[in-house]
Formats: sequence, C-alpha cells, structure tokens
Amino acid sequence: MKDYKKYYMLNAKPEMVYKALTDPNVIELWTGDTAEMTTEPGSEFSLWGGDICGKNIDFIENKKIVQQWYFEGEPEESIVTIKLHEDKHGTSVELRHINIPDAEYESISEGWDEFYFGNLIEFYEN
Repeated sequence: MKDYKKYYMLNAKPEMVYKALTDPNVIELWTGDTAEMTTEPGSEFSLWGGDICGKNIDFIENKKIVQQWYFEGEPEESIVTIKLHEDKHGTSVELRHINIPDAEYESISEGWDEFYFGNLIEFYEN
C-alpha cells in the first residue's frame, strides 16, 4: 500500500471548488460523466459513471472532504482527504490519498493529476 500527497492551485474561491467536488450537477459539468454525490456522512458516492466509488466520511463546508475509496479485496481502507485553503490566487488544494494498492498507484496518481484535478483546473480557467 502506498500514499499520495500533492497540492494543486485552482483559480476559484474555496466555496466554488467545494461545490464542484460535492454537487453532482457541477461534477458532471467538469467530468463530462454521471455522478452520484451528497454531503451526508455515511452515504455512498459514484464518479465517472461508476469508475470511482466509495463512501463519504466527513465534510467541513468549503474546507474539507474525507472519503473512503473502494478497492475490492483490500484489507485496509483507502482514504482520500481534500483540504481547501483560500489563497490570493483562488484555492490551494491539499490532497492526501492513503492506502492505495501498489498495483493501482501509478494509475491513481496519474488520474489525480490528469483527470480529477487536471479537469478541474481547466474548468476554472475557462
């Protein structure tokens, strides 16, 4: 199991970034795919038409999102924590994803950069 930590800069206020990460209608705008999401702890979520699934653990509005991502057959929970920090240029995002299965690490880290936050950065640049 491996951990991944990275910072991203988004050209939007934390309130807008939080909405883009938690509102299924906005998620669908920047991913181009279906999303099921709610900010209710304990609820399940599904992104990219089911390619990413898990359970919502905790939310602090406009500041923090904690989720468990499902990897079938893994003994330890894979936890994603996204913290939003207001910055003079918009929002500094602190991502921490722990307990990524070794076989999935490369595709997960590339996915964060290219698809997840890559798409979100492009979404706010337009």
